[in-house]
Amino acid sequence: MPNLKEIKSRITSVKSTIQITSAMKMVSAAKLKKAQDAIIQLRPYSNKLTEIMSSVSSASEDSSKNKYSEVREVSKILLVPITSNRGLCGGFNANIIKKTIEIEKELNSRSELTILSIGKKSSEFFKKNKYNVHSTHDDVFQDVNYEDVSKIAELILNDFANEKFDKVILVYNQFKNAATQIVMQEDFLPLNKTQSENSQEAVDYIYEPGKDEILNELIPKSLKTQLFKAILDSNASEHGARMTAMHKATDNATELKNELTLSYNKARQAAITGEILEIVGGAEALNG
Repeated sequence: MPNLKEIKSRITSVKSTIQITSAMKMVSAAKLKKAQDAIIQLRPYSNKLTEIMSSVSSASEDSSKNKYSEVREVSKILLVPITSNRGLCGGFNANIIKKTIEIEKELNSRSELTILSIGKKSSEFFKKNKYNVHSTHDDVFQDVNYEDVSKIAELILNDFANEKFDKVILVYNQFKNAATQIVMQEDFLPLNKTQSENSQEAVDYIYEPGKDEILNELIPKSLKTQLFKAILDSNASEHGARMTAMHKATDNATELKNELTLSYNKARQAAITGEILEIVGGAEALNG
């Protein structure tokens, strides 16, 4: 059994851990509220924008000629994994990297794969493992805003339009609640026409200046919003995952502290009992 000094030292160490994990949990909870509000507010706008784009696209005779709708033989694929810049958030980052590797294994025999990473954890992993990394965008999570995300989206859109890639796939965590994040594999480009074909509701829009002009403006905006939504989803999921992980860590550390305290009390009681026995034994020897 460890001596009292060792146990006391471990108890002090665990108490420090509890303070750290509790503080991190509270910080993540505060950040989660802001991030959750942002994604909840954006989703209706993003969904409505996609709905309008689908309606205009289906009504336009030249929609198939749009450079972002062009379906080509898939030989070059861009994967966009979205992770966080920091760890201590459970399996949040590992799940995205694992899913990206799964996609890579499924497609690698048929296609040339390139990685555009968003978040330090994915950037570090794919660079370390010698993947073909197009570019890294790790600063976006320092202050998540539409302008910065728009620049990344423009880079992807331009590369697709210039036929550097035939398909673009997003991999990210979709926020459901603080305890649940859903790993999403989402086709970003070319535009999925299934929505347009299924969106045959009779909506009589008045177009000004015209359908095609609106479509040329609407498609890039919709795609930028789609990427922004994915990053906001990932941001909220990160804080939720970290809050949950720190909550579990705090509970585990508290349980360990209680066990160590019990061991300390037992060891202390045994030491006191031993001292009493020594005193009694010494007294008996003197009396004898």
